[in-house]
Amino acid sequence: MACIRIGSKSDSLRREGQAWFCSSGLASDVVIEIGESSFQLHKFPLISRSGLLEKRIEEFTSTEDGSNCIVKLDDIPGGSTTFELVTRFCYGMKLEINPSNVVSLRCASEFLEMTEDYGEGNLISQTEAFFSEVFSSWADSMQALETCEDVLQQAEDAHVVSRCINSLALKACSDPSLYGWPVSGQNKNTKEKSVWNGISSVNKTDINIADDWWYADVSSLSLSLYRRLIKAVEARGMKPERVSGSIMFYANKNIHLLSNQPTSHDLKDSNNQGSQNSTSPSEANQTNLLEELVNLLPTPKGVTPTKFLLKLLKTAMNLQCNLPCLENLEKRVGSQLDQAALIDLLIPNTGYASETLYDIDCVQRIVDHFMQMHLGVSSTSSPTVAEDSGQLVNPSQSIASMSLVAELVDSYLAEVAPDVNVKPPKFQSLAAVIPDYARPTYDGFYHAIDIYLKAHPWLTESEREQICRLMNCQKLSLEASTHAAQNERLPLRMVVQVLFFEQLRLRTQISGWFFLSDNLDSSQIRDQDCIVEQDRSLVVAGNVRERVSELEKEYQTMRQEIQKLTKTKRRWTIFSKMFARPKARAHAQLIQQKSGHTKLQQGSFLKKKDLENKKFTEMDTTNQN
Repeated sequence: MACIRIGSKSDSLRREGQAWFCSSGLASDVVIEIGESSFQLHKFPLISRSGLLEKRIEEFTSTEDGSNCIVKLDDIPGGSTTFELVTRFCYGMKLEINPSNVVSLRCASEFLEMTEDYGEGNLISQTEAFFSEVFSSWADSMQALETCEDVLQQAEDAHVVSRCINSLALKACSDPSLYGWPVSGQNKNTKEKSVWNGISSVNKTDINIADDWWYADVSSLSLSLYRRLIKAVEARGMKPERVSGSIMFYANKNIHLLSNQPTSHDLKDSNNQGSQNSTSPSEANQTNLLEELVNLLPTPKGVTPTKFLLKLLKTAMNLQCNLPCLENLEKRVGSQLDQAALIDLLIPNTGYASETLYDIDCVQRIVDHFMQMHLGVSSTSSPTVAEDSGQLVNPSQSIASMSLVAELVDSYLAEVAPDVNVKPPKFQSLAAVIPDYARPTYDGFYHAIDIYLKAHPWLTESEREQICRLMNCQKLSLEASTHAAQNERLPLRMVVQVLFFEQLRLRTQISGWFFLSDNLDSSQIRDQDCIVEQDRSLVVAGNVRERVSELEKEYQTMRQEIQKLTKTKRRWTIFSKMFARPKARAHAQLIQQKSGHTKLQQGSFLKKKDLENKKFTEMDTTNQN
């Protein structure tokens, strides 16, 4: 921490109760009263440094003769604590100026008119010169700004607050390692490097600092100073994600309903209502704080997590924030509803006249905002390119986002369906916001309908049909269709539709199976034929090679035999003729014998036939007689 030491005289101020005395050997001739404190001092050291004290002492001396001079300074910035330091400066005593007292000294010196006209190197010039060292460090600037809370108006007049904020904004938007240490977020595991004389030093390039290193420090500021700091860092071009992160940190620390469940120590002390009320801020302050922070949140979509926005919305409802704040949060959540989770969307109903467990109307408005942003006009139109905060929405991304929201809404309907106080129009209204093309499957919606009909057995047939009419039976899975076909709670007309579309689906699947089977068979046959032809060609090629080699061998053998037989050709010819003649004669005789035998057999057969015919003729004649 930076500091400057001025003065050379020893400390001669002593305190007795609420009174201060200067033991300089001279009797006191002036009394400075500040509240309940008093300072027994001397006129000359004071009027030689302060224009205001000079005027007040002269005024008192002219009106009161022979009595000690009494000057009241109840409105001095910093009170008696700061005036003690001013007194030391006026007497030339040793004094240390540091970031924790420089702001009050600067404001008090301005109030007391301690300019260069009342001595060179007066307190105003001393404190102004020290600010250059304070603003070179983040920690010193932060400490100086925190002390501005006590003397805010005087610090504003002296332009101390604006300079502290500009210093902090510059460092928050830049590399903090350039402005001195320590700062929040510093890596404690940084390795030190030894130099030649044994002194350890840290290479700042080796230190990793997160983007949120400044969040904890600024979270201790008041709302007015914090708002000005956020505006300053935004003006210097800080990324919206970092600004949003700082606001989230500030809200979680200062809005008690946003924090987690109380610890056992908090529950033990909850019986002490007096101490609890004295330490906790009022509900009005909490409400005002939340409304201001909502206005500070950056506007670009997706910068602030949806989970945190829904957390703020629930808290705003509990604190009964104004309507613009609630509408702002609902629109922010609606613009990025596809990033929400079901557990965060279950907003408890806080109204006294409410009947349902969860605030379905709020979710209805949030979903309406989402659909208006993605569809432009209404939830029944087709997906188009819509404009949101100057950004165009891609149609494909819009459909994907709507599919996520459709799944979220179906899950939400299933969650609120067991509530017997949820009326059919409210259930139908929320379900009808999602267009048909945004639901790739209706299994989740059918599950919600089944739970709702089970929890509301008194619904009429027409009311059941109106609810089920929102369901597209063609987009039910086989398991859901099977369950719906056996569901006695569904209207008969809906069951018939489920059975019809399921039969149509099965018929289409069977036709597709046959078509696929035919194609597979033909392709398999073609593939097998190709394989067989390839194998056959390979086999044939191998056989041909083997056959050619065998024929070559046989040809050589036959050629040799022919050469041998050529020499005895005539002898073979004569022998062949001699052998052929006897064989021909024997063959002719054999033919004649066979033909003769055949004729004999034919003659005996004819004779036998004639005898039989003659016998039958005689028998017929006898029978006639």
